[in-house]
Amino acid sequence: MFQLLVFVVAVVGIGWLIGATNLPGEWYAGLAKPDFVPPNWAFPVAWTILYIMIAVAGWRTYRRAPSGRAMLVWTAQLALNFIWSPVMFTMHQIGAALVILIGLFAAIVTYIGLEMSRDRLAAALFVPYAAWVAFAGVLNAAIWRLN
Repeated sequence: MFQLLVFVVAVVGIGWLIGATNLPGEWYAGLAKPDFVPPNWAFPVAWTILYIMIAVAGWRTYRRAPSGRAMLVWTAQLALNFIWSPVMFTMHQIGAALVILIGLFAAIVTYIGLEMSRDRLAAALFVPYAAWVAFAGVLNAAIWRLN
């Protein structure tokens, strides 16, 4: 159980830290956005829930195969996840952020595929994440197109 706590604290904590230090700010507020942008409060709520699910899936994979392919993909998706906010909100690189999201989505789907036969729960925990990142990709693409 201690390892699970470490995974949750690390993933949620780093996610919150990155979010808190790479805020959308005035630059983002001034961008043209599509009508389907969720309210600002929805993002930290959604990401907190998703980060907990990501952590639990990673912990389950780590317990079974700490240096296996699924764990490598899990680590890669987390790295891509964590670099998106700085690229989008600090560097103001909308197109580069979209490329990151495409890679992130591919890593998420790969993880689901790898875990589907080994740990269905770990795979299932990534399905809402895949849906949210797909939505984020559509949103990112729309913002890129409008600006």
